[in-house]
Amino acid sequence: MNDTAKLSERIDALEVRLTYQDETIETLNQTITAQWKQIDALTRQIAELRDRLQEAERQAPGPPTSAHRTIDRRRRTAAAPATCCSPDASASCR
Repeated sequence: MNDTAKLSERIDALEVRLTYQDETIETLNQTITAQWKQIDALTRQIAELRDRLQEAERQAPGPPTSAHRTIDRRRRTAAAPATCCSPDASASCR
């Protein structure tokens, strides 16, 4: 094969790769766009559900709901200092 033929073959191979890459990039772009639309819709839905839950909790009579107790319990647990020992362990590890 002469140099011109080799060069032409290499250019053809590059053009094929470029076309494939362009198609792949377009497909990925469409996928990302669809995912962002879905993420946006889900984010709005979560915000709406949070607002509805807060409104329902404000209107609910009586003591706080179990959701409040769970949240309060988590806050207390997170604020409590961590211990590495059981109650009957030696004082050196406390």
